[in-house]
Amino acid sequence: MRHINRQGLDLILVSEELRLEAYRCPAGVWTIGWGHTGPDVYPGLVITEALAILFKQADLERFEAAVENALEVPVTGNQFSALVSFAFNVGDEAFRDSTLLNKLNTGDIKGAAAEFKRWVHSKGRLQPGLVTRRAAERELFLTPGDGDPA
Repeated sequence: MRHINRQGLDLILVSEELRLEAYRCPAGVWTIGWGHTGPDVYPGLVITEALAILFKQADLERFEAAVENALEVPVTGNQFSALVSFAFNVGDEAFRDSTLLNKLNTGDIKGAAAEFKRWVHSKGRLQPGLVTRRAAERELFLTPGDGDPA
């Protein structure tokens, strides 16, 4: 299985601030750690940094597999890592159903790259943090090469 590179991991860690107390993200989803969501996150939950690291590792493995399984074309390490960051944020189902993935799987690299900027809203509101994240993901996606190992 492929793994996210250092540039992609850094992008996630910068975008997903470590929070040890559960909070609602702009989409209204209960979140903790570095963007961890799921049925194990609920109001009042407090975790240690060690548990946040375990959540992050499990989440990375989940989204690396989701991206790898959804790809029908070869991609560079930087493209793969940008896609893992994107899927980490939007969720594996939204990633799988995205026009971004569809364009990529038909070989339309430029069209896929243009799709990043469409994913900057939450509940109909423009989110400046998502604008920044998507620009960074797009830049990484368009950077030739495999990047540095994570």
